[in-house]
Amino acid sequence: MKELIYLDNNATTKIMDEVWDAMVPYFIHNYANASSVYHSMGREANGAIEKARLQVARSLNCQPKEIFFNSGATESINTVLKGIYKNYKSKGNHIITVKTEHKAVLETLLQLEKEGAFVTYLDVDHTGKIDLSVLEEHITAQTILVCIMAANNETGYIHPIQEIAMLCKDKDCLYFCDATQYIGKIPLDLGQIPIDILCLSAHKMHGPKGIGALFIRRKSKPIQISALITGGGQENGFRAGTYNVPNIVGLGSAITHMQHHERDFEHTIQLREYLENALSKIPATYIHAKTASRLPNTTSICFKHLLASELMTHCPQLALSSGSACVSGTRDPSHVLLAMGVSKEDALATVRFSISRLTTKEEVETTTRLITEAVTKIRQNSPIWQLFQAGLIT
Repeated sequence: MKELIYLDNNATTKIMDEVWDAMVPYFIHNYANASSVYHSMGREANGAIEKARLQVARSLNCQPKEIFFNSGATESINTVLKGIYKNYKSKGNHIITVKTEHKAVLETLLQLEKEGAFVTYLDVDHTGKIDLSVLEEHITAQTILVCIMAANNETGYIHPIQEIAMLCKDKDCLYFCDATQYIGKIPLDLGQIPIDILCLSAHKMHGPKGIGALFIRRKSKPIQISALITGGGQENGFRAGTYNVPNIVGLGSAITHMQHHERDFEHTIQLREYLENALSKIPATYIHAKTASRLPNTTSICFKHLLASELMTHCPQLALSSGSACVSGTRDPSHVLLAMGVSKEDALATVRFSISRLTTKEEVETTTRLITEAVTKIRQNSPIWQLFQAGLIT
């Protein structure tokens, strides 16, 4: 079998060798429980955790005591949304988000609505952009949280998080930012951007799966978030459970190494431009959010009058996606694209390509050839494509 060309990096990434090397000793040699601080192995494991906490804090320019480890962004989202709603009911029950947020946000808010929360879902334009003036209009004295991601996982669209954070600060409203796709691709300085709460996952930046971090800014009036998981008192009682030392070490190593590889994304942008230029030559093809500010590695392309699932089946050498991997298996069109005004047919004809720093030009060249050949072959046998060519449909 030919080696797979992996272009599904917004779903997950390959662990870097340096990250794996940092993790291995805590699987094999020092396998102690980090809470067992009365012997040397336990203290060493605990020290490794605090080193990783410092590495994450340095990468984000915040304090180590503002970083809490957990299983990843989905847990963070559940912790924050449920915890904020529970603790700020005395102020209000209003939460603001965007229709293109990750399903982890939308599904959790749907649950909170059943419990009495009032949620505003902001519209977006055809690129995925929100109207900041509309956001401002919706913030009231009852608003307890604004939840808007840094970058969209499907289209790569980058929200103006600096402006959103400043607006929330001026309105005395908490801002929670899911930066899962953003961290590791674009530098983010929490000393400059007044985000109150932020989450990330290691596996989006060449680290291990099952580990993430939650940033909660320390303020004169502490942000109140209840623990989602209680038990042994780990993370100062905020997140219980035996520490996953190897993975925590992996997160610290991954976020540090990604900082050192920022220039690699210049190469990534060049590869994306090559990919987009080549695939745009295919008739009746367009790129979602092409004119907007996007992540350097992400391309969402509609190949009209075919099914993305059929296209990917015709290209078994390629690892691609038709949207978020978190909702894979569903036949429904992407809620992100529908919110952007894309038709159901075009949404189902859309494929996401997400490059990484490990992707080569040869892989991108092969990808463009395989996709072009597959689209041509599928359309040759398609009555719908024949109707389009005859000018009977658009």
